[in-house]
Amino acid sequence: MWLFVGLGNPGDKYKGNRHNIGFMVADALAADNHFPAFKSKFQGEVTEGRLAGEKIAVLKPMTYMNESGQSIGKCAKFYKIPPERVVVFYDELDLPPCKVKVKQGGGSGGHNGIKSTDRHLPSKDYWRVRLGIGHPGDKNRVSGYVLSDFSKEEQKDLPFFIDTIVRYSSLLLEDNKSDFGTRVSEDFKI
Repeated sequence: MWLFVGLGNPGDKYKGNRHNIGFMVADALAADNHFPAFKSKFQGEVTEGRLAGEKIAVLKPMTYMNESGQSIGKCAKFYKIPPERVVVFYDELDLPPCKVKVKQGGGSGGHNGIKSTDRHLPSKDYWRVRLGIGHPGDKNRVSGYVLSDFSKEEQKDLPFFIDTIVRYSSLLLEDNKSDFGTRVSEDFKI
C-alpha cells in the first residue's frame, strides 16, 4: 500500500492559498480516480482506492501545516506503510510557479509541513513532490505570500498544472520517480 499526502491548511479561509496546493492535488487525485468521499480519521481526511493497480490512501492532514506530521505519522502507522512508500505533495518557494521536482529524503528547505513530517515518520526516506509557487522576492514577505491566494494570472494555469500532476501520478509508484517530474515538465509548458 502507498500513502499519498497533500499538505495544506483546513478551512475555506485557506482554500485557494498557495500553501494549499497539496490539498488541491489530493482532491483532484481522489476525484479523477473515483475514490470514495474523504472521511475524518488520523487528525485528517482520508480516502482509499486504487491507482495503476496499487492500493493507495490519500490523506489531507487537518492539523494545520505546522503539525501535518502528526496526521501523517498516525496514518502511516495504522496502515503499516514504510516511509519509502509515502509521497508528500507540497508548495515550494524555491521553484518557479507550475514547476515540479521529486526527491527522496533530504532537508526541509524551511517548510514547516516537511519539518513536522520529518519528526513523525521513522525516517526521512519518504518522497517529496515539490510544487513550485515561486518566491515573493523578499524573505520578510514569505508568510503573507504563501497564505495568499494564487494571483488571477496564476489561476489560469493552475487547473492544467494540477491535472498534469494527477495524470502522471501513477509514475510515482514506479522505481524511477524522476520520470514523473520529466513527464509533467514536458507536458506542462507555460
